[in-house]
Amino acid sequence: MSTPKPAADPRGTARELGLTDDEYERIVSTLDRQPSSAELGAYSVMWSEHCSYKSSRTYLRTLPTTGPRILVGPGENAGVVDVGGGQAVTFKIESHNHPSFVEPFQGAATGVGGIIRDILTMGARPLALLDALRFGDSADATTRGVIDGVVRGIGHYGNSIGVATVGGETVFDPSYAGNPLINVLCVGVLPADRIQLARAERPGDIALLIGQRTGRDGIGGASVLASAEFGDGGLEDAKRPNVQVGDPFAGKLLIECCLELYAADLLSGIQDMGAAGIACSTAEMASKAGLGMGVDLDQVPLREASMEAWEILCSESQERMLALVSPDLLRQVLDICAKWGVQATPIGEVTSGDPPPPHLVFTHRGEVVHDAPAGSLAGEGPVYQRPVADWVHPHAGEDVDAEPGPQDLEAAALQVLASPNLASARWVFQQYDGIVQHSTVLGPGGDAAVLRLPAPDGSPSKRGIALATDGNGRWCALDPAEGAKLVVAEAARNVACVGATPVAATNNLNFGSPERPPIMGQFRDTIAGMAEACRALGVPITGGNVSFYNATGDADIHPTPVIGVLGILPEVAGRVGHAFIEAGDALFQVGAPTRPGLGGSEYLWVAQGRVAGRPPRIDLGEERRLQMLLVEAARAGLLRSAHDVAVGGLLTSLVDSALPHLRGVRVIPEEDIAPHQWLFSESPTRVVVSVPAAIAEPFVERCTTHGVYTRRLGEVSAEATIDLEGLLRLDLATLSRLHETALPAALGLASS
Repeated sequence: MSTPKPAADPRGTARELGLTDDEYERIVSTLDRQPSSAELGAYSVMWSEHCSYKSSRTYLRTLPTTGPRILVGPGENAGVVDVGGGQAVTFKIESHNHPSFVEPFQGAATGVGGIIRDILTMGARPLALLDALRFGDSADATTRGVIDGVVRGIGHYGNSIGVATVGGETVFDPSYAGNPLINVLCVGVLPADRIQLARAERPGDIALLIGQRTGRDGIGGASVLASAEFGDGGLEDAKRPNVQVGDPFAGKLLIECCLELYAADLLSGIQDMGAAGIACSTAEMASKAGLGMGVDLDQVPLREASMEAWEILCSESQERMLALVSPDLLRQVLDICAKWGVQATPIGEVTSGDPPPPHLVFTHRGEVVHDAPAGSLAGEGPVYQRPVADWVHPHAGEDVDAEPGPQDLEAAALQVLASPNLASARWVFQQYDGIVQHSTVLGPGGDAAVLRLPAPDGSPSKRGIALATDGNGRWCALDPAEGAKLVVAEAARNVACVGATPVAATNNLNFGSPERPPIMGQFRDTIAGMAEACRALGVPITGGNVSFYNATGDADIHPTPVIGVLGILPEVAGRVGHAFIEAGDALFQVGAPTRPGLGGSEYLWVAQGRVAGRPPRIDLGEERRLQMLLVEAARAGLLRSAHDVAVGGLLTSLVDSALPHLRGVRVIPEEDIAPHQWLFSESPTRVVVSVPAAIAEPFVERCTTHGVYTRRLGEVSAEATIDLEGLLRLDLATLSRLHETALPAALGLASS
């Protein structure tokens, strides 16, 4: 077999592709020769931060990843959780941050498509999406253009492919002005005994490319863009060709085709061709099994015949999968693909890798252009111990809780409630189909989305799951470890509020440049806090994504871990909503008393434009007891509603629950805490519940049995007012208009 021809200027090419000189020397040492252009292309994408986790892997290993319900943890396309009844659920969150700033519509659309295929490759039918979005100042023209494109892109792909968008977040903060965060979670359902894995099984299996033709769109799209910062040099425009272009209708055909292949048990393995394309899918599938693979790139269906080998290897064109098929099953597979109108082309085969180490060998135009150990590309790449410095926010030492409250409490209340971070996100989610596939029980606007699981025969069942995403960059900027604990707790608490037992989590870790020691300090401390909270609350991490280089020039984003938590609901009929329903119901605050907690709060930002102080501390044991109580009380039928107290504080929670049915409240304020703290503190482990008056006493007794703090707030009222006796009286009709129009007004859109 011939040796690949070296690149004309291999070291210079390596630098252009983002490889360091040390990495280049490591490639030369591995190959024992100068690398070809195709090899440099493959190593550059496979050793990028996005694909290799070379700066984060050391810390990620400290996260809890196992549990009694975890069937598949990190290392595959998505985690898989046993939900009982012979069924499993797979879920994962991923980012498409940089592509969505460069080209908002296609960047967001292909982010949706990519995470859907991650779920599909596990053997599952994708059921639903949650979108955690973060943008710059809502008044900024660039931000308005980005959010318009992102929301349209998410709606276009999700609606067209037939996967419901059921929840998420929309957050505005100047730190994301030049670097929005587009984090997308997808969940799917599958038989627990039919999990598909992305690994080769035996030599001789055929490598089959299924789906769209390969083009120049998306070359290095996720891998290169995710390993570079934006600046003042026009990088955004220069990288525009790197953004992938999606076709949701082709994606829908791919879903149905793959599901039929799984049902017939025709595949040995399957992998999505996302970041790094053919280079990644072949390297990962082969290296996990200790095997090799030979691929003839001349067999790859192309959109442009002039594509070079490295372009074919690294293209991230969408709606493509690499499947491994036994030769005696190939005809059946091709027939099913033809039935669905999905192109399927044999491009190579699995090899034994004898003598070791097993190699990936790619030929193009009759010549070997790539011959490298599979493990050196996937799994054995560089792992860095980046320099770390303790991160200290310049305003973290300010004692904001000791500062006096506002002179006009009502004006401050209305100002907080008008924040686009707290107002209704209807303008966003009304552009999404939230009910397609008919699994949605609770959709956008509540604490968590609730989905009814189909029975094994496809009919509706009683059983369901709940999902919530949460993140808070301000908390984590002020104290990464404590902020991460709060974020994990809030996501799990939201799931418990609807009556579901939190069982697993997925994470999307968004940070600035890992080459800056304070950023690595943020990352180290965030992982430590997250690990502690996940262990305490019983939600192991099943997978996720690290997104570094979220910076524009010297301006890094807030450290922003976004957590998705999955909960199990034995009967969806028993789910609990957040809205007040019946006048006369008793109102309680359960979990913990209101404590000073204005560090990093929405009140402090809206009223003073400050990110300062320390985020409130959390007692994870107290939090665990609260979540267990909520689940038990929901299953006992004791709760009419439950809504956590989080961003914006108690006032925001009361208004959120009052508005859906215009049910007011009469509440007696606490006397042992300052009024503005009582209204706006974001101290954790607090939930407002409404309970039928007739069973209020048994509810309190149950709280006492669980050792959970309980305080009677007042009652749900027939009057359409928020009546905080002696403190504030707010009209719900006025608040409703404010709630619905605040976000469109902030974006400069007509309120209609």
